[in-house]
Amino acid sequence: MSSLDGSSGPLQGSVVTAAAGAAAAATPSAPRRRRKNWGGWLFAAPAALMYAVFVLRPLAASIQYSFYDWDGITVATFVGLENYVRVFTDPQLLSSIWHAFFLIIFFTVIPVTVALLVAGLIRELRSKGLGKLAQTLLFIPYVIPAAAAAIAWSWMYATTGAVNQLLSVIGLESVTRAWFGDFTWALPAVGLIGTWINLGFCTILLMSGIGKIDTSLYEAAKLDGAGFFQTFRAITLPGLRQEIGVCVTITIIAALASFDIVFMATQGGPGYSTMVPGVQVYQLGFTESRIGLASALALVLSVLVLAVILPLQRLFREK
Repeated sequence: MSSLDGSSGPLQGSVVTAAAGAAAAATPSAPRRRRKNWGGWLFAAPAALMYAVFVLRPLAASIQYSFYDWDGITVATFVGLENYVRVFTDPQLLSSIWHAFFLIIFFTVIPVTVALLVAGLIRELRSKGLGKLAQTLLFIPYVIPAAAAAIAWSWMYATTGAVNQLLSVIGLESVTRAWFGDFTWALPAVGLIGTWINLGFCTILLMSGIGKIDTSLYEAAKLDGAGFFQTFRAITLPGLRQEIGVCVTITIIAALASFDIVFMATQGGPGYSTMVPGVQVYQLGFTESRIGLASALALVLSVLVLAVILPLQRLFREK
C-alpha cells in the first residue's frame, strides 16, 4: 500500500538517501571551494603587488600632483584645475599633442597599409623560397632598439649623410637639406623612422594572420580567374580583421606616447617643431621642475590614448 498511495517505503527511502549522498559527493564542500579560491589569489598576488606598486601607485601620485604647483623640493601649492587649463590653452603644449596625432600617419597608416600589400605579396612569393628571407629582412628594424635606430637615422639624415647622397645620385640635389634642422620637414623625417620600425612588425603579424585563412578560398579564387588585388580585397582583407586591429592599436599607442625616437633624434627641435607630449613631460618634469604641469599633461595624454583606442577595439572586434 505504501507504494500505491505515494508514501515513503523502505525502497524509496534508500533510493533518496543514495541520491542525496551522490549529490553531496559531487558538490565540493565549502571549505574546499574556499581553499581553491585562496590558492588562485596566492598565485596572482605577486603580479598584483607589482602592478599596484609600479602602475597604480604612480598613477595615483600623478593625479595628486596634477592639482598642485610643485617643483619637487619646496612645499607644494594647491592650484586646482589650473594645470589642466594650461594644457588646453598653451599653444606650445597643444602643438605637442597635435604633433603626436600627426605621427599616426607615419606610425600607423603607412606601415599598416604597406604591410598589408607586402604580406599579400610575400604569400605569393612563398612558393619561390623568398618568403622567409623577406620576413627576416623586414623584421630586423623592429628588433633594433628605437633609440639606436634614431641615432643611426640621425647620421643618415645629416647634410652629408646617406639620404642626401642618394638624392644627389638620382639627380635631386635641390631636395637635399639638413632634415632634422628644417622646421617643415623635421617631423615627417622623424615619422619615417617610425614607419621603418613598425613596418616589419605589422608585416610579420599580418603574415601570421594570412596563415590561418583557409587555403581553399585562395584556390577557388584562382580557379575563378581572380587576380591579386581581387583576391586581396575579397579574401585576405576580411580575414585579417583582428590582426589589423592589433597592428593599429599598438602603432597608434606608439605614435601618441612616442618618446625615445624623438628624444634621441631631435629632442623636440628645431624649436618646437617635433615636440611631442612624451618629450614635453620629460622636459617639464626633469628639466624645468614643473611637476604639476607635467603630471597634468601626462594624464591628458593617457585619456586621449584611451579615447582613441577603445572605439577602435570595438570597430575591429570579431563579429
